[in-house]
Amino acid sequence: MNPEVFYSWSNAIVNSGAHVQGFEARVSNGIAPSIESAYYMGLMEYLWAPWRMEYVQKAVESGCILCQKPGQNNDEANLILFRGQHNFIILNAFPYNPGHLMVAPYRHIADLQDLTDEEAKEFFEIIKKSVELLKEVMKPAGFNIGTNVGSVAGAGITEHIHTHIVPRWQGDTNFMPVLADTKVVPEALTGTYRKLRAKL
Repeated sequence: MNPEVFYSWSNAIVNSGAHVQGFEARVSNGIAPSIESAYYMGLMEYLWAPWRMEYVQKAVESGCILCQKPGQNNDEANLILFRGQHNFIILNAFPYNPGHLMVAPYRHIADLQDLTDEEAKEFFEIIKKSVELLKEVMKPAGFNIGTNVGSVAGAGITEHIHTHIVPRWQGDTNFMPVLADTKVVPEALTGTYRKLRAKL
């Protein structure tokens, strides 16, 4: 870890009492600190993470990536691990953990009830296949498996149903997300893709 970054976090913790007192003093006077004031008071810390700009820029792109990616026939570049008849597995390009997979139908549908019987059967078979693959290759201690339906439920791609499969390990939540609201993913996507693809 960069010593300057570590010092920045350490300094914030050591001086947290002074920061809170300063904040309370400003609020008690009826003045809420601006973002700039918070920075200079030491209430806000910055972590240089330029790769996140790719996520921000992609967020405003038009179209549905879960429709576009399978249609491009460039599976490794698009992180598509497996193609079924009705559904496919794709690595999440902005994962919560290494091996974060998504299962989605090819059809552009928003709700589980819109799946045909054939699509639904294969959809859940591929979820099972994904869990088995991750167990074999990455040996996680557990999983978060879920489908967010609608933006109010946290869906990032609201119009195309998909299920997240996130492998979990003991200790994979550490001081980074707690203190810095930042998740560290310790493995490159291409490395994860090739390890998983080799076992399919």
